[in-house]
Amino acid sequence: MAEYTSSSITIEAAPADVMDVIADFARYPEWTGEVKEAQVLQADDAGRAEQVRLVMDAGAIKDDQTLAYTWTGAHEVSWTLVKSQMLRSLDGSYLLKPAGTGTEVTYQLTVDVKIPMLGMIKRKAEKVIIDRALAGLKKRVETKA
Repeated sequence: MAEYTSSSITIEAAPADVMDVIADFARYPEWTGEVKEAQVLQADDAGRAEQVRLVMDAGAIKDDQTLAYTWTGAHEVSWTLVKSQMLRSLDGSYLLKPAGTGTEVTYQLTVDVKIPMLGMIKRKAEKVIIDRALAGLKKRVETKA
């Protein structure tokens, strides 16, 4: 089993409000930092994205990737890599749990790049990606409320 990196944050909003922001791919460039363009390529009957193309720019790493999304109930979404220029694989998920007056959001990520990279450096990069995404999500949700 591949090693993954995980982190959690509490957001002062209902799980449905948090999931609405996560599912609004068109607005990712406004709050994620690294995502410069997001385009839903395929959606299910409920209108939730099944495949999304993301153009990423994280400084030294630029990528054009397509991810496949799986929505499990109202509180979980996971994704896996369909194609990418820089990555061999990418698996991630958001899990939302009610926590007092807010929502605990856990982001889990496993990335395998096409270029060789030490495991310790890869996990540190995953941690930076996760922490930035959670901070951006928290700010976006809480300023919308």
